[in-house]
Amino acid sequence: MPDSPKIGDPAPDFALPASDGSMVRLADFRGRKVVLFFYPKANTPGCTREAAAFSRLKPQFDEADTAVIGISADPPAIQERFRTKHAKEVTLLSDEHREALSLYHAWGKKSLYGRTFMGILRTTYLIDRKGRIAQAWRKVKVDGHAEAVLEAAKALA
Repeated sequence: MPDSPKIGDPAPDFALPASDGSMVRLADFRGRKVVLFFYPKANTPGCTREAAAFSRLKPQFDEADTAVIGISADPPAIQERFRTKHAKEVTLLSDEHREALSLYHAWGKKSLYGRTFMGILRTTYLIDRKGRIAQAWRKVKVDGHAEAVLEAAKALA
């Protein structure tokens, strides 16, 4: 498996279904900054807080010319219910086959209560206008994260 994308690397492109059924390609956002936040599962407490925070800050991300995209392995119908309830302002994509999750190394070993298993690693990337990785956050702690990403997006030309 190739290494995780590093700062300065081209952001790996992908095409995934959005919660509304349309197909979204990362390349469609070239010329804008993009936040990709990978979250484990819709409608769980941490993921709900994270998606709600990005949604709440969406007007400020728009002012910074930054698109915000959340990705999990949930099917589109579950993503749409989650978006409608908790993340109205952000685009949610379904990666049931773990295409983008693998490209961005957001799929890997996790452990909980001494049990090890494969799952989605809470990870966020900020991509610049030229389609390159500008910043990466791994092992994300939800509280304050969306605000930190917003500050980084504002600071990025």
